[in-house]
Amino acid sequence: MVSEKEEFDVVVLGLGPGGEEIGQRLAEAGLAVAGVEAELVGGECPYWACVPSKMMLRASDVLAECRRVPGLAGTSHAEPDWAPVARRIRDEATDDWNDKVAAERFSGTGATLVRGRGRITGDREVTVEPTGDGAGEIRVLRARRGIVLATGTVPAVPPIPGLAETPFWTNRGAVRTEKVPESLIVLGGGAVGVELTQVFARFGAQVTLLESADRLLPGEEPEAGELLAKVFAEDGVTVRTGTKVTRVDHHGSAFTAMTEDGSYRAERLLVATGRRVDLAGVGVGAMGVDESAPAIEVDERMRAADGLWAIGDVTGQGAFTHMAIYQAGIARADILGEPGPLGRRHAVPRVTFTDPEVGGVGLTEAKARERGLAVRVVTGDLSGRGWIHGAEGFVKMVAEDGDDPVLVGASAAGPYAGEVLGMLTLAVHARVPVRELRSMIYAYPTFHRAVGDALKKMG
Repeated sequence: MVSEKEEFDVVVLGLGPGGEEIGQRLAEAGLAVAGVEAELVGGECPYWACVPSKMMLRASDVLAECRRVPGLAGTSHAEPDWAPVARRIRDEATDDWNDKVAAERFSGTGATLVRGRGRITGDREVTVEPTGDGAGEIRVLRARRGIVLATGTVPAVPPIPGLAETPFWTNRGAVRTEKVPESLIVLGGGAVGVELTQVFARFGAQVTLLESADRLLPGEEPEAGELLAKVFAEDGVTVRTGTKVTRVDHHGSAFTAMTEDGSYRAERLLVATGRRVDLAGVGVGAMGVDESAPAIEVDERMRAADGLWAIGDVTGQGAFTHMAIYQAGIARADILGEPGPLGRRHAVPRVTFTDPEVGGVGLTEAKARERGLAVRVVTGDLSGRGWIHGAEGFVKMVAEDGDDPVLVGASAAGPYAGEVLGMLTLAVHARVPVRELRSMIYAYPTFHRAVGDALKKMG
């Protein structure tokens, strides 16, 4: 049964971090807003990604720190126990994967929460079908001002023969597990793959990581992948890069991943080979947008078409919570007709929360050269603080050459690298001249002092 059409000023399709943010802000500004969500209000980040995964990493870091006591501070012993980690994720982070609090927060702003799977079915029109047991009627929502598309991404599962027929994990299965497997195969050496590899290895699993590219973290500087490969070897992880998986089987309680140079067996298999958008599934073609594109193209005000804005992962500008919320602010201002900053993407920060952390902003050296830029590149170690801490890492900065060079990209790896990245992000974002960065005073002994020491090498 289809309901009568319901009228709103704005319909937000998808209530992940960006959709939730813009829906609440528009409702607080006095607009009639409907937010459509098929799963949990808040999206991937608080229930299966950013928050619980960092809880897992924090726990594994504590174990690693305990093991570093000998040689620095005495003796120590730690026995890994997954139970408190699983309990903290279930009880503190996710409320046992219940979004009651988030839903009430959203509705409390005056916005209308519509549960179900939404699809654009006409100009400024969204049809919502009930999920779950299918009970309830189909609702048709009309948006006077327009639709905000914030539907995020889903795991990209590679077409490996046999894989689809197996009970493999994605990040959701890994986060919800109540038990650390004895052995684990991880497909993919990007951010999710390396983070979860380190977690389970430090909690006692025998982990094998298979990556088709020639290094870990292929989107980051090569030095980052080399550093993590060294750390993983020390943690007992088997890393195989440049490896193509040709088939996956599951028999009894074991997975087998076959490659061109051998096969690997484990109790569990985690697929962490990236994420993809489903533009056809949300019906963007009904508003004249190409449904076959890898992402939805937006302008500097987050407009995808007349009456359609897009924010977050679907734009392909960075699958990060901070990017979705940033874009939500830009789209909000445009919808309300308010002055506001235009969308900029030259300084999007990214952090992989392994130990050591790996952070980057802007262009890598390779990406800068691919764009035809003449660049100056400097790399330095963690300076005196690295030696004091007993830690390895680096900073690397890529500056566009010229009379007054500015950074177009920078990376940091080591303890608290995500925090060091803050100053580098500011430098890239504001296009601070290298001469100004070199003239700064850098506190000693800090990790960020490595930035100043490295810049001395830049002529």
